[in-house]
Amino acid sequence: MKAMIIREFGAADVFESADILKPTVSAGNVLVRLAATSVNTIDMMIREMGEALPFSPKAPAVLGMDFAGTIEAVGEGVTEFNVGDEIYGCAGGLGDLPGTLAQYILADAKLIARKPKNLSMREAAALPLVGITAYEGLTRAGIAAGKSVLVHGGAGGVGHVAVQLAKHFGANVFATGAEGTQAELIEKLGAKAINFKTETVADYVAKHTDGAGFDVILDTVGGANLTNSIEAAKLNGQIATTLSFIELDLSMVHMKGLSLHVVFMLIPMMHNIGREVHGNILAELANIVEAGALVPVVDEQRFSLEQVTAAHQHLASGKAIGKVVIDIN
Repeated sequence: MKAMIIREFGAADVFESADILKPTVSAGNVLVRLAATSVNTIDMMIREMGEALPFSPKAPAVLGMDFAGTIEAVGEGVTEFNVGDEIYGCAGGLGDLPGTLAQYILADAKLIARKPKNLSMREAAALPLVGITAYEGLTRAGIAAGKSVLVHGGAGGVGHVAVQLAKHFGANVFATGAEGTQAELIEKLGAKAINFKTETVADYVAKHTDGAGFDVILDTVGGANLTNSIEAAKLNGQIATTLSFIELDLSMVHMKGLSLHVVFMLIPMMHNIGREVHGNILAELANIVEAGALVPVVDEQRFSLEQVTAAHQHLASGKAIGKVVIDIN
């Protein structure tokens, strides 16, 4: 089969076209003919950092995690899927799991679900990693109807899904973003946009919560921005973050009685523990999508499998609006 491989880690131009062995189906897995994959920030981190990350595959490697496609063969023990099913998932591209920058992938049946019927393959391929992350973050933080929710980075990959999910759960949703395209997208998705460049945390907390703070904060920016999340949270509030690589004084977390949840959705894939949770979340996301409450935003620029370098460069440029998707077949 055709694939884009990397023989060494580094810049976006390390990808090269190759013919590699098509996988054969095995117990517990399904063989999927891929239609599309999407590029996530973690894909770029693995491509750049390689062995500096404990979950990177060994070179030569096929990267890529998200996908949508059609089942071509079903392995022994798999009873919930059939040949011909259109599915989506996040099932490869790290450790010993071959990735999605290829025509086929052997996917663990626990990590997939049926594709939402009202999404194209391109749209479905944009959703798994960011959808699972947003869902896990909000649910772990106790999302519920009537709560005030702040999403940091509301126009990003995880953020734009989180905004829609929070609305679906009946929350009052606010999201930070830059003025212009980002703010317009946030408002279009049903949240109140906050310009983080011109409004201080104290200003928007006073403006939108009468100074009390937000019930739930999903911080998709993380790092140093965690201090803003701590400041913006109400007493006994909940913060979920997707990036906590930072040394931080937790005194205010203590003084405000906050709960901090770190969401690292790759853990089930890395350790082969609880993988069925991902499949269950994807099935629930499909229900939400089919109910009309969630639509992934896909960047309008199109890329073929051979143009993966350009796709990585486009995401890195910061100019993409929504998820960057690569067409496979």
